[in-house]
Amino acid sequence: MSARDLISGEAELDSQEEDESLDEETGEVRQKNRKANGTNDHFEDSSEEEDDDDDEEAAAAIRKDFIVEDDEEPEERERRRRERKKRRREEREEEEAGLDEEDLDLIGEANPDFERRAPSEPKLKRLKRGHKEDRDVQRRRGVDDIFDSDEEGEDDFRNQRQSLRADARNLQDEFADFIEEDFDDQDGVVDDDDADVARPVGRTYNEIREAAGLDEAALEDMREAFGDGNDYDWALDLQDREEDGEQRLMDSEDPEALEKQLELKDVFEPSQLAERLLTDADNDIRAADVPERFQLARKPFKDLVLTAEQFKEESVWISIRIWDQKKKKLDLDLKDHFRKAVAKVLEFMVVDEYEVPFIFQHRKDYIIHSERVARTPDSTNPGAPAEEMVAVKLLEQSELWKIFDLDLKFRALIEKRNALSDTYQKLRNATEFRDEIFEEMLPAADTIEELQDVQDYFHFQHASRLADLAALNASSATSGTQRRPGSSRALFERIRSSSVYGLVRAFGITADAFAQNALKEGRRQYTEDPLDRPDDLADKDHIMDPPDYSSGAQCLKAAKAMLAEEIFLSPKMRKVMRREYYMDGVVDCFRTDKGLRRIDENHPYYDFKYLRNQPIKEFGARPDLFLKMIRAEEEGLVEIKIRLENAESFKKKLYSEIESDNFSEIADAWNRERREVLDMALLKLNKTMARLVKENLKTVCEDEVAMRCREEFSRRIDQAPYKPKGLQLGTTPKVLAISNGAGAFMREAICWAYVDEEGRVLENGKFTDLFIGDPDRGQSDGADVERLVQIVQHRMPDVIGLSGWSADTRKLYKMLEEIVERKDLRASLNDPDDGGRTDRLEIVIVNDEVARLYQTSPRAAMEHPGFAPLTNYCVALARYLQSPLKEYAALSKDVITINMDPAQSYVPQEKIFKQLETAMVDMINIVGVSINDAVVDPYVANFLPYVCGLGPRKAQQMLKVINVNGGAITTRAELVGDPDQQLLGAVGPRVWSNCSSFLYIEFDPVEQDSDYLDNTRVHPEDYDLGRKMAADALELDEEDIEAETSENGSGAIVRKLVRDDQQDKVNDLILEEYAEQLEKNFNQKKRATLENIRAELQTPYEELRSHFALLSSEEIFTMFTGETRDSLHEGMVVPISIKKVGEDYIEARMDCGIEGTVAAIEISSRPEVSPRQLYQQFQTVQAKITYLNRKTLAAGFSLREEELRIPERKDYDRLPGEWDDIQERADKESMKEKNDVSGRTQRVVKHPLFRPFNHAQAQEFLGSQARGDVVIRPSSKGEDHLAVTWKVSDNIYQHIDVLELGKSGQFSSGGAYKVGGKYTYTDLDEMIVNHVKAMAKKVDEMMMFEKYQGGSKADT
Repeated sequence: MSARDLISGEAELDSQEEDESLDEETGEVRQKNRKANGTNDHFEDSSEEEDDDDDEEAAAAIRKDFIVEDDEEPEERERRRRERKKRRREEREEEEAGLDEEDLDLIGEANPDFERRAPSEPKLKRLKRGHKEDRDVQRRRGVDDIFDSDEEGEDDFRNQRQSLRADARNLQDEFADFIEEDFDDQDGVVDDDDADVARPVGRTYNEIREAAGLDEAALEDMREAFGDGNDYDWALDLQDREEDGEQRLMDSEDPEALEKQLELKDVFEPSQLAERLLTDADNDIRAADVPERFQLARKPFKDLVLTAEQFKEESVWISIRIWDQKKKKLDLDLKDHFRKAVAKVLEFMVVDEYEVPFIFQHRKDYIIHSERVARTPDSTNPGAPAEEMVAVKLLEQSELWKIFDLDLKFRALIEKRNALSDTYQKLRNATEFRDEIFEEMLPAADTIEELQDVQDYFHFQHASRLADLAALNASSATSGTQRRPGSSRALFERIRSSSVYGLVRAFGITADAFAQNALKEGRRQYTEDPLDRPDDLADKDHIMDPPDYSSGAQCLKAAKAMLAEEIFLSPKMRKVMRREYYMDGVVDCFRTDKGLRRIDENHPYYDFKYLRNQPIKEFGARPDLFLKMIRAEEEGLVEIKIRLENAESFKKKLYSEIESDNFSEIADAWNRERREVLDMALLKLNKTMARLVKENLKTVCEDEVAMRCREEFSRRIDQAPYKPKGLQLGTTPKVLAISNGAGAFMREAICWAYVDEEGRVLENGKFTDLFIGDPDRGQSDGADVERLVQIVQHRMPDVIGLSGWSADTRKLYKMLEEIVERKDLRASLNDPDDGGRTDRLEIVIVNDEVARLYQTSPRAAMEHPGFAPLTNYCVALARYLQSPLKEYAALSKDVITINMDPAQSYVPQEKIFKQLETAMVDMINIVGVSINDAVVDPYVANFLPYVCGLGPRKAQQMLKVINVNGGAITTRAELVGDPDQQLLGAVGPRVWSNCSSFLYIEFDPVEQDSDYLDNTRVHPEDYDLGRKMAADALELDEEDIEAETSENGSGAIVRKLVRDDQQDKVNDLILEEYAEQLEKNFNQKKRATLENIRAELQTPYEELRSHFALLSSEEIFTMFTGETRDSLHEGMVVPISIKKVGEDYIEARMDCGIEGTVAAIEISSRPEVSPRQLYQQFQTVQAKITYLNRKTLAAGFSLREEELRIPERKDYDRLPGEWDDIQERADKESMKEKNDVSGRTQRVVKHPLFRPFNHAQAQEFLGSQARGDVVIRPSSKGEDHLAVTWKVSDNIYQHIDVLELGKSGQFSSGGAYKVGGKYTYTDLDEMIVNHVKAMAKKVDEMMMFEKYQGGSKADT
C-alpha cells in the first residue's frame, strides 16, 4: 500500500471549468491535458506552473530524499539531516543579506547602466480575494506534489515565517513581501479595495507613536489592554519546534525524532489524564498481563517477593483470623481441611493470579470438603448404596475477598518486618552487637501493632547506635525506619551511658523479665534484692555521675524513670496490656460542657450521653453505636475514655510479678521503689493502650458496618428482571412507568414513559387530568384516563411501574389500581400454567433510589436531552424493573451516595465503595456479560469493569481492540488475538484465563466457527470435559467422535447434542466416577466443575439471581415520606398544618406529607369550646401522634395540652451500672436553673420554630444553620413578650423583641404580635415571612452585590 492508496481521490475538474487556461507568464492560451493514471483512473492536471513537476528524474530524486531505506546507516541519516539544517540556515542568511526588488529599483535609478532584472514570481503566493474575477488562479497541487515541499517549499515557508516574526518584534510590516499589489491588467492602477487594506511599510515604534499622536502614558495603557504583540511568541516557537520535529520524523528510525513526538501529557492537565485513566501508570496497568484489581491493590508492595517460608506463614496467619469467626459454623474436625482450603485459595491468588470469581466458579472443589459417609439403612429401599457423598462448603465467596484483604495486610506486615530486619542486620554488621530480645520478638510479632511495639523498643534501646549508623550511611541506609530522637530519648541515652544505670540493674529484675512473668510465658524470673537500701546505694560514688547526677535522690529518680520507660516500651509488656484491655476493657462516655447544652433527649446522641462501663467486646455487635460516639467526640460533644474494668486488681497482680519474695527491711524498701516504678509505667501504658485500642476498635467497627453495607447491596443487586406471569425468569419486560414525583395529587402533572424490552424509550408524556370519576354522583372520568387506556392497549406493557417521593404517590397508586380494575386493563402475555387466561395488568411500586440520582444527572441529559427530570425519573424506574443490576452498575462511583446502612455516614467512603465493588463483581460474574452486546450497548459495557480479571482500564482496552478487529468476535479465543487472522489481542493469556468464562458469545447454529460452549459458564480449560460428556451422553465411540470433529471442528459433538435436542441425556451420566478418575489420574478436583458443565449443557447461562424483590410496607413508607421508624412513631410531638376545621374534627398534614385527623375528644380538654374558636385553616400547631398506619400513610393526632406536656420516653434496655443516672439528674437540675433564672415557669409555644433557649443557646444552635434561619424563644421581658433570633451571617445574629397583644392567659399565645412598636402581625408565621425573611432577603441581595466585600472594616 502506498501513500496514494490512503487518499480517497484527487480533486476533479469542475464541470463548468474551461478546458483552456491562460499562461500566466507568456499570456498564451494553452490546452489542459488530462490522462489516466494507471489503473486507478486518477487524473492529473498538466497545467502546473513549474515544468519540472513532470520530470521523473526530479520526482525520483525527491522520493529518494524522502523515503529511507532500511539498510541506510544512522551516520548517513544524521549527515543528511545536518546538511538540510545547514542549507536552510544559509538560505535564511542569504535572504536576510540580499536586496529586495525595491532596493534594486533604487539602484537602477541611481545607476543607468544597471540592468533591471526581469520580474519573477514571489516565493510566497499572495493573499487572494475571491470576489475579484481578474485575479490569478491559485496553483493546484496534485498527489505527486505532496512531497515537493520537502526541502524547498517548507524550508522557504519556515524561513519566511521566522523572518516575519523577527520583523514583528521590531514592529515592522511582516507582510511587506507577502501581500502583492494587484494592478489592473491594462493601466496598472491599484484597486481601491486593495488600497484600503494596504498597510504602511517599515514603520518603526517611534513613527507609529508619532503618527497616532499618543504619549508614553497612553501607549502604556494601550499595551496593558492589547499587549505588545509578543503574547503568542511561545505558540509560534512551539510550532517551529513541532515542524522541526516533523522534519526529523521523516526518518522513522531517528531516535531524537521519536523522543520529540507529541504525547497526551503535553496537551492535557495531569488531573484530566487521571480522570480519563490515560496516565502512564494507567497505560502500564493496561499493558500488564495481571488482573487490574490485583495491580491496584498490590501497588504498594509491587517490589515485595514473599519467600517460601513467608508464604507458608501467611496461610497459617490468615487461617487463624478467619477461623475465629468460622468456628461457630464448622465442626472442629474440619479445622485442618479449612486451613488447607485457605492455603490453596492463597496459592490461586498469589501464584496463579486468579481473582475471587474465578476461584469461586472454577476452583470450587478446593473450597468444598467432600467425604463418603455410611448411609442409614432404609427398609423401603434395600438396593440403595451403603454410602453417600456429603459435601460441606468451607469458604463462602465473601470470605474469599477477606482472604484477599488479609493477604494485603500480611504483605504490609512482612514489608515492615523486612525493613526492621535489614536495619538490625546493618547495625550488627557495623557495631558487632546482638539484641536477643529483638531477635525473639521480631518473628513473633504477627500484627502491625506488635511490630510497631518492636520498632519502638528497637529505637529506644539503640538510639545512639542508629544515629551513628545514619552518620556512616548518609543515604538513609536504615530504609525509612529511623526516627528522629526526641529530648526524652536523649535523656535516657545519657542515663544508659552513665554510671546511674548501675542503679537500674540494682532493682534486681529487668523490664523484659518482668514482662515475661506478667505474660505467664516460660519460667518465672525471680527478683533479687541488693545488700543496701535504695537511698544508700544511690549515694555511693560509683553510682553518682556529676554534674547531671550529683546527689543520691537525683540518681534514684533517674533510675526509676529509666526502668519505668523500659517497662513501658517492652514489647512483651505491651502485649500483656493489649490482651488485658481487649478482655476486660470498658468504655465510658462523658458529655462536655458543649454537649450538656446541645444533646437533649431528642438528640440522636442522647443514647450514650451518660453511658458507662460498656464492655469493649460488646461493640462488635453494635458498631454503629461506637462510630456515633466517635463522631460526637469529633464534634466536641462528648469525651470517650477507655479503661480497665478491674484496674486495681490487675495492678496488684503485676506488683507480685515485680516484687521480691524476701522478708527484710531492705526488701520492703526496694519493693516500694519497684511499685512506684510500675505505677509510673502503668500510667503511660494505660494512656497509650487506651488510644491504640480506641483506634483499633474504630477500624473494626468501620469494617463491620462496611460489611453490612455489602450484604445489603448484595441483596439489592441479586434481583432478576421483574417477572410478570407468562414470562420466563430473566426475560426483560416491557414497562410503563408513571410518577407524580413530589407533586400534589390531582393538582400537578403526572409524567410517564414507555420503555420496550430493549431499553428504548418509545413514548413519553404527561397526564394533567387523570382521575377516576364517580358514576353515582354523575362525575365523569378525567380526559387522561382514556388516554392511559389507549396507551396500554397500543403498547401492551407487561407491567406498570410507579414511584415518587411524596405521600401523595400512595393516592396515585390506589387510583391506578381502580383504573385497571374498572377499565379491565390486562397484560400482554398469557399464563401457560393457567389455561391461557390473561391477567390484570400489575402495578408495582418501584425502589427509586437509582431513579432519584439519574433524573438530573449528566448521563440523563446526554441520553434524553429533551426530557424533563421527572420523565427521566420514569425512564429509570422502568429500567430498574427491567434490570436492577444494570442500573446500579451504571451509577459507577455514585453508588456510594445510596444509603445501605444507618451508620454508613460514619464510615469513610473509600471503605464502603470497596465493599460495594466486590459485591458488584460477584453478581456480574454470576450473570455474565455478552461481549458483543457490550461493544454496541453502553449499558452492557458498564458491566465490563467488574468482570473477573478486568477493570476500568482493561475494559476500555478490550472494547477498543474489538472495534479495531471488526466490532465483534465469534469465539472466546479471539480475545487473545490471532496473528494468522491479523487479530490484535484484547487481553493477555493470564487475564484471559480470568475473564473468558464470564464473557459469553451467543451461539449461532449457522456460523461454522460458533462454539456452543462459548455461550456457557464453562471455562475454555474445561471444554474437553464438556465435549467428552456430550459424546458420552450421545453414546458415541472413538471413531464417531473422530469423524464428527474432523468434518465439523472440535465443537461438533456439542453442536450435535444441541442440534438433536439431546441435552437431557447428560443427566444420565454418573459424574462421581468420572471425577474420581480425574483426581486419581490428573490430580484435578473437578466434581463441582462437572456438575456445572452438566447444568450449562442443558441451560446455558441460566438465570441464577433471585426473583425481583417487591418493597415492604416499611420500605415504601420511608421512600414516600423520608421518615423511618426511629424518626417518626407514635408518641412523638410534631408540627402539623391544619387543612380543615370542622365542628367536631380537624384535618391536618405533617411535613412529611402524611395526613390525619384530630378527633373531637383530642382537640381540647374543654368540650364546650368549638374547634373553630381555637384553630383556623393553614395554622401550624404542635400535636402528639396517637396513631400511625405505615401502610396506608394515615395518622391520628392529639392537641390536648396535658398530652403535649408529657414528654416522650424512649425505652432503653440497659444493664445496671451502664447509665449514670446521678449525673443525668444533676445535669437536668443544672439546666433547669439556667433556663429559669427568674424562678418563672418555662413557657411553651406551639410553633415548630420554638425552642426553650436563652440568647446564647439560640446563637449556638443557629451557628450551623443557614443564613436567615430563625429561632423563637422565651423573652426575659415578661410573659407578654417573645424573642426572635435569626442568623444574619456567620457569627452575626439579631435578637428581635416581640410584644404579644390580646393574650387571654399567662400561657396562651397572643392574638397579634408587634415588632419595634410599629409593625403588627396576626400570627408568628406572618411575622417571620414578612419581617424576618424580608430582612434576610435584603441581606442576601446586599451580599451578592458586586461592591460587597467580606471581612472586617479594617480588611476592606
